[in-house]
Amino acid sequence: MPDTFETMPDAPAPFADVSDAILARAARVRLACFDVDGTLTDGSLGFDSDGREIKTFHVHDGQGLVLLRKVGIAVALVTARKGGIVERRAADLGVEAHVHVADKRERVESLCASLGVTLEEVAFMGDDLADVGVMRAVGFAVSPADAHACAGDSAHWRTRANGGRGAGRELCDLILHAQGRLAGIHADGRIS
Repeated sequence: MPDTFETMPDAPAPFADVSDAILARAARVRLACFDVDGTLTDGSLGFDSDGREIKTFHVHDGQGLVLLRKVGIAVALVTARKGGIVERRAADLGVEAHVHVADKRERVESLCASLGVTLEEVAFMGDDLADVGVMRAVGFAVSPADAHACAGDSAHWRTRANGGRGAGRELCDLILHAQGRLAGIHADGRIS
């Protein structure tokens, strides 16, 4: 890394074509919620010989969630699946995990009430049918590039990256950029 690099660039090239309307939605976000399978993972479900579930998370997505948390944006993982792996990943990142959630919209509304946030101030990233209800209710609905059409059609914005391949980080960076915080993130993870 060059010695002269001090902060992240203010407007990464992928955001040059993002509309003002999308930037306005991202600028309002105070709570960012993420489905897990198909958004923070590639959607594959693996099992070891003892039947324990295996998931693979991308480190860039995790860094994005941490950066949101560091600038004061609440972050929650909201998944319909059971599970220790999601709770462990959330604990590693210092974010909330809501697992085995039957109604994601209801859970997000409950989170809003506890945080004093409106649905207009929520970003939700989802990739399939179980996410559509909450995506249609929030102020900023996002889907990964490879989301099922039902979620993609319900999204305000679609990432260029696929689920589990940096889509989560792309959303995080967009929110930080729209809120004028991306340029203040230093190479060593400090935020000014």
